[in-house]
Amino acid sequence: MRAMQLEAARAPLRPSDLPLPAPRAGEVLIKIAACGVCRTDLHILDGELAAPRLPLTPGHEIVGTVAALGSGVRSLALGERVGVPWLGWTCGTCAFCRSGRENLCDSARFTGFQLDGGYAEYTVADARYCFGIPAGFSDVAAAPLLCAGLIGYRTLKLAGAAERIGIYGFGAAAHIVAQVIRHQGRGLYAFTRPGDRAAQDFARGLGARWAGGSDELPPEPLDAALLFAPVGSLIPAALAATVKGGTVVSGGIHMSDIPSFPYRLLWEERVVRSVANLTRADGDELLALAAKIPIETTTTVFPLAQANDALERLRRGRIEGAAVLVP
Repeated sequence: MRAMQLEAARAPLRPSDLPLPAPRAGEVLIKIAACGVCRTDLHILDGELAAPRLPLTPGHEIVGTVAALGSGVRSLALGERVGVPWLGWTCGTCAFCRSGRENLCDSARFTGFQLDGGYAEYTVADARYCFGIPAGFSDVAAAPLLCAGLIGYRTLKLAGAAERIGIYGFGAAAHIVAQVIRHQGRGLYAFTRPGDRAAQDFARGLGARWAGGSDELPPEPLDAALLFAPVGSLIPAALAATVKGGTVVSGGIHMSDIPSFPYRLLWEERVVRSVANLTRADGDELLALAAKIPIETTTTVFPLAQANDALERLRRGRIEGAAVLVP
């Protein structure tokens, strides 16, 4: 099979011919139809996430069909369409797993990081961590739901019952969770790179009451802020934009250092918290909701061989919505 592989940090992906993988007990072989390109992939390529398994096939927003079953798999059938997310395996026995917090499992393994991912024609995945894809979505449209959608949804959940919600960084995750916010009847306020009029227009088209630069304050205080841009200085900026008791939730897996800021920004019971990975319950909830709304993903499609181009355009902020690779 063909794959795009990472052999060293800060190096471009290399086209490779690899043996077709065989599923082990509890796994399935998946023929990949589409794989989203995520900012986490950039963090891995740039060496910002420590110790990926190398050589590595990145990609963790995978949509495809089951091509072979490993022994013991009863939950999936040949030909079934499935999605594979970032969280690819957990132990199932630790205190985190047993308390419904499998996203914090100390032994967790992640797709496209410790496990080969979707920048390829085939991959293997743990059958327990495969989601059924709603019939109303094409393969390309469904791919961004598997991470951008899931992380955006979990970030929104951790914001609680906030009515006025600000989103900092209006990319793949933001354009999906914005539709959830609008569906729930809450107010959306979008913060983009200063001067990025195209992104601000995109946000307004998705129902934002206001859109401006991340260096601006909204016209009214926020109840919560969701951060998807990996910029540490946005934490104090978001705190300054929230009301007493407001919540700032960082949805990224990596962020630049947070600068010091005066205690008055945190005082009055404001909260800063992070999101770590996802749970299968998040996936079930988000995919059901995506079909109900229905969520419409904005995508730019690239052939698998152009993965490096897709990643570079994402790095430069030149992707509206989400980039998706198609073998």
